[in-house]
Amino acid sequence: MEKALEQAKLLVEALPYIQRFRGKLMVVKLGGKIFETPALLENCARDILLLKTVGMDPVVVHGGGPQLDRMLDRLGVESKKVNGLRVTDEKTMEVVEMVLAGQLNREMVMRINLVGGRAVGLAGKDGMMMLARPIEDGKLGAVGEVAQVDTSLILELVKSGMIPVIAPIGVDEQGKIYNINADLAAGAIAAELRAEKLVLLTDVEGVKDKHGNFLSSLHAGQASKMIKQGAISGGMIPKVNCCLEALRSGVVKAHIVDGRVPHSLLLEILTDKGSGTEIYL
Repeated sequence: MEKALEQAKLLVEALPYIQRFRGKLMVVKLGGKIFETPALLENCARDILLLKTVGMDPVVVHGGGPQLDRMLDRLGVESKKVNGLRVTDEKTMEVVEMVLAGQLNREMVMRINLVGGRAVGLAGKDGMMMLARPIEDGKLGAVGEVAQVDTSLILELVKSGMIPVIAPIGVDEQGKIYNINADLAAGAIAAELRAEKLVLLTDVEGVKDKHGNFLSSLHAGQASKMIKQGAISGGMIPKVNCCLEALRSGVVKAHIVDGRVPHSLLLEILTDKGSGTEIYL
């Protein structure tokens, strides 16, 4: 009985959040590490379906760095990185498409559908949804950044009750395909949708201060200051900058959440305490 009462309390705690976010768009980015653990991936699929079932509109964007590294190694394709960005020649781009738009996208779609959802897999190049341009003047090959997002296809799918699952592969107006960082792709999609939330499910607890203390809530101005002071460093910088850019473009709140924690997505959106770092303007 005690356990049942605790569960009932959690449901009651979730009620105002369900009411507040009904009909709101939620862009959820899944890091590649989540695909490494089948149980976590299934939990994510159930969490995303639950959000849809209670009236929210999730849009999923996923990465796949670890899986891409393994496949390139298996195929004997040399992989080189510059400042954390993968130099992407023609051969590498073929593998990127195979892993992201093929293997991982289909796996996530299948997971959502198997638990009772209706998911559709897309790549950013589909319907010219995500127009891209090269970064570093093309010195990194087919590594791109988002130039423009057309959300009409996403919105049509959402309106019809579907859950879009998007691989971060863009295209330019001449048809050249680009590999885009999944965080940046998710941020750009969230910004264009004016989403209620952008949630980055990653493999770290969240943002920490210079003393290593976890921060559950962080003002955008303070986040920018922490980057300048070096308190936020390394791989957390692009994630926080992605959140800041999304907030400036109209996203209401951004979250960096530890996707290794079961049901962390639900804890962050539907409970008072949350589970990750909430960034706000």
